[in-house]
Amino acid sequence: MNGVSWVKSSYTGENGSNCVEVADLADRVGIRDSKNPSLRSISVPNPAWKALVAELGAQ
Repeated sequence: MNGVSWVKSSYTGENGSNCVEVADLADRVGIRDSKNPSLRSISVPNPAWKALVAELGAQ
């Protein structure tokens, strides 16, 4: 996913470990490991991302 603007999670610790970055891809959300951005990223449909975030927020 070249040319995409990635945003680091707001839950990143001070040392930046265990973090993901996300990108708005119009109808999908891109997800990648911030420690290894050159590795493959994945993307999920917006409704799936919203459901995941809602579920995590409920815990």
